[in-house]
Amino acid sequence: MKFEGIYTPAITPLAADGKIDHAAFGEVLEFLIDAGVHGIIIGGSTGEYYAHTTEERLALAAYAREVIGTRVPLIIGTGAVRTEDSVEFAKGAKAIMADAILVGSPPYALPTEAENAAHALAVDRAAGLPVMLYNYPGRMGVSMGREFFRTVTSASKNFVAIKESSGQTSQLHMLATEFHDIDVSCGWDDQALEFFAWGARSWVCAGSNFIPREHIALYQACVVDKDFDKGRRIMSAMMPLMDFLEGGKFVQSIKHGCALAGMKPGGVRAPLGELDDAEKRRLQAVVDELKRTVAGIVGERA
Repeated sequence: MKFEGIYTPAITPLAADGKIDHAAFGEVLEFLIDAGVHGIIIGGSTGEYYAHTTEERLALAAYAREVIGTRVPLIIGTGAVRTEDSVEFAKGAKAIMADAILVGSPPYALPTEAENAAHALAVDRAAGLPVMLYNYPGRMGVSMGREFFRTVTSASKNFVAIKESSGQTSQLHMLATEFHDIDVSCGWDDQALEFFAWGARSWVCAGSNFIPREHIALYQACVVDKDFDKGRRIMSAMMPLMDFLEGGKFVQSIKHGCALAGMKPGGVRAPLGELDDAEKRRLQAVVDELKRTVAGIVGERA
């Protein structure tokens, strides 16, 4: 499997009683497909997987497969503290015939590179599907390094891509120059232009939940058209949103962005809380300006 384009880590809408709203979730998936995203990830950080039970995660993945069918690739997240739990999520992905799985480092345990590789290989064996690795040391406490990559790629051909979310350009440089069998996907939003310049052909971006066309426009400019002058203009227009999202209430902001786009995302699960009214107004202003500017750049009407 080749990862190319915009891959959206979908939100998980909640009903008023706090339960997962499957009908609203289906509407989110249809919105994304209609907008032209290239793939959808279920069970990622933006989907609040850490706040879901095992039963909820498996059911949500199965429902996503039912709604999406074969229209776009479906990638299932396997993140968990215990390797045994990640293995079960991988088995669930295999059972619903997912197109790929997302495999990160188990949080809190702080495994060595060899231990982390053993974890990833155990998850891989359970699914037998293409793997997009997920390097996010800010959340997981450890970073995937050379020993890790050499171990997993020598043991299995399924490790075909990585969502690189360290924020370290040195990590991007290492992957792009030393590990040519792993497709690098941007996982640090305000570095998307740098990732594309270094040959990345995909972007896993939470903001595409509610402004997918603007994210697709940047991908189109940089990857398809090779027009980095245009890409820089689009990226400049997107930077205020990137800054807002990194202000400390990431998932809440993504969900409110979805509400602004006409979806029914509901709230967030504890321990997170909602945006306040001032934050909501500020996000609305940022999104409105971004959409107007990008529309002008790509020649569309605002």
